[in-house]
Amino acid sequence: MPLHIKTLLSYVGAVGIISLALFFFAYSDRTQTLTANNPASTTPSVELEVLTEIEPSPSSTPNTTQKEEAPQKESALVASAASTSPLEEPVKGEENSDNAIMRIENPYPFPPYSFDTVNLGARAAVVNIFCSPRSGSNKSIIGSGIFIDSRGIILTNAHVGQYVLLSGDPRVDLSCVIRHGSPSRALWRAEVLYIPPVWIEKHAGQITVERSKGTGEHDYALLRVTATLDGTPLLESFPTLPFDIRERIGFLDDTTLTVSYPAEFLNGANAETLLYPVTSLAVIQELLTFRSGSVDLVSVGGVAGAQGGSSGGGIVNAWGYLIGIISTTSEGATTAERDLRAITLYYIDRDLKAERGSSLAELLSGDIAAKAASFKIEEAPALIDLLVEELSP
Repeated sequence: MPLHIKTLLSYVGAVGIISLALFFFAYSDRTQTLTANNPASTTPSVELEVLTEIEPSPSSTPNTTQKEEAPQKESALVASAASTSPLEEPVKGEENSDNAIMRIENPYPFPPYSFDTVNLGARAAVVNIFCSPRSGSNKSIIGSGIFIDSRGIILTNAHVGQYVLLSGDPRVDLSCVIRHGSPSRALWRAEVLYIPPVWIEKHAGQITVERSKGTGEHDYALLRVTATLDGTPLLESFPTLPFDIRERIGFLDDTTLTVSYPAEFLNGANAETLLYPVTSLAVIQELLTFRSGSVDLVSVGGVAGAQGGSSGGGIVNAWGYLIGIISTTSEGATTAERDLRAITLYYIDRDLKAERGSSLAELLSGDIAAKAASFKIEEAPALIDLLVEELSP
């Protein structure tokens, strides 16, 4: 069936963070709906925005003294090494001459898992990214992320990662920690391994805007865990999800699992001390593109993760592979009324090649610490300056 691309003039709001004083962001672009070999439902043009403030109790602070035991490998989905494409050569689906999008049949050389098993791997790999002022102000930023490399590499959104970037500058009153578990506990410090400069350059001027709108284009970042909060040695191997960078691996009507740390409907104290990971089964309802005709985003409708705090969380398929990260949701009084969207790993890999000249696998290869240090020295200062300039009175 031929590929039809129709313009969708709807703007989607980032769901990743809880606002910190004037630390807000905004962005807007265009997405298009892709029609595949089974048609997607039509989404009406809507305007979307969802940031919510949480004011933690002034007396409640993240626990920085506890050390988490090494996670138990309860599932084969908890990978022990960096993961890229699940096969040496991508399985090619049939494409016809007029560029139809076709499902990849039998995408892996093994049957799908039960979602109970997928749930174990997803919950082991999801993290909560928690940023708060060092001065003790009552505003915090909450996002999610997924371990994708056993050396402690976290994939999240740029609109979450920008605050980790800012937290490394003494001019900014901000500290970020990585939390994990049920409920989440503050365990690690992290640094930015990579964030697309194009995203910062485009959105730095919008960081103080109270409500955000956008599509999620270029909205990804990679963080690297650098130390424990209590000074004990880091885990020898972090629990991770393998990921799949093929375009047609998430298809219309496929059942997936969403995983994140949603916090929008919690009061401040509970967001700090009683934040739990949430997983939900979700069916892919639409395939979307950033004008390119490729599958850059998927829509999974209204699920529990469609709320603030979930940005950077994962969309996982029935074989336990991460295929997308949560980036945007529509406006709605309840999660059931919203439409949650995720940028695909295919898009992230392709965008990395365009922006950085190397694939996700190449970025994760070799000396990760050296690559993070290079980014910190060569690229981060100018990006931080752009953000700090906008935050200056």
